[in-house]
Amino acid sequence: MEYTANQDRYDKMQYRRCGKSGLLLPMLSLGLWHNFGTDSSFENMKQMCFTAFDNGITHFDLANNYGPEPGSAESNFGRIVKENFAGYRDELIISTKAGYTMWDGPYGDWGSRKYMLASLDQSLRRMGLDYVDIFYHHRMDPNTPLEESMMALDTAVKSGKALYAGISNYDGPHMIKAVEILNELKCPFVINQNRYSIFDRTVEKNGLKEAVGREGNQKGLIVFSPLAQGLLTDKYLHGVPADSRIKTDGRFLKADALTPQRLEQISKLNDLAAQRGQTLAQMALSWLFKDSSVTSVLIGASRPQQILENIRMMENITFTQEELQQIDVISGNK
Repeated sequence: MEYTANQDRYDKMQYRRCGKSGLLLPMLSLGLWHNFGTDSSFENMKQMCFTAFDNGITHFDLANNYGPEPGSAESNFGRIVKENFAGYRDELIISTKAGYTMWDGPYGDWGSRKYMLASLDQSLRRMGLDYVDIFYHHRMDPNTPLEESMMALDTAVKSGKALYAGISNYDGPHMIKAVEILNELKCPFVINQNRYSIFDRTVEKNGLKEAVGREGNQKGLIVFSPLAQGLLTDKYLHGVPADSRIKTDGRFLKADALTPQRLEQISKLNDLAAQRGQTLAQMALSWLFKDSSVTSVLIGASRPQQILENIRMMENITFTQEELQQIDVISGNK
């Protein structure tokens, strides 16, 4: 059956500007890091993408190595675009990245011009696209000059293979240097992608969050792992479910993360969320919008219903000062 998007999709989502650019992103974006690889149901992937777009989520975020197997998330998403979203391409923001290991040998990793531009060409072939909307350098490379990696982003944009440039997993000082290089090249660098959650405050400590808001050079910030790989949900309050990420894919979250102290924190945060009329996941997502620095939050999902539940976070994104202090104290950040 041919897919037709919900006519009311733009009534259900709010959009925020990436820094001072003209690009708007939905407050929630769909990340394809998990559950879009060769080990997942293609029908479920489709339904998650349909649910997202039907509710105003226009941004789909990928990387060259997302899977498993590496590249398979792009291949699967490309099939979904070809078969269902082709008529909506101009309504979508599709991003990909290069920076982690993708193929064997010295040219399949990090931040060389050779690797980044070859990777982008491969990504476009896998997705069947002429261009992506955002192309990211996925991580800082200590052995390649920053100028080389940034010039590769500039080439990607000026060749028409990407509309905007972004960087991911950078700290504040390196982001500021990247801005200087890309400004000089007149390359539209609009966004940073970093891990951020109630439990992980790295961007507050490494200067990144402050740097994106610098007067005159404001950039967007899209954050991933907002639920700390599922810890900031009620999923683990009563044991480890059989369908949980710990059980099904232990690469990024292991059982030893569920210490007694962490479980106590999760329980107290869950109680606070209930007082706000939210689930813990909804409160954790809302918390990221406590100030204006975050443009969008990347959510992952294993089924469509999770996307709908997460979208409900927009019903309450206001926090009292007391609530923010409670969250800091409970999470050990005070």
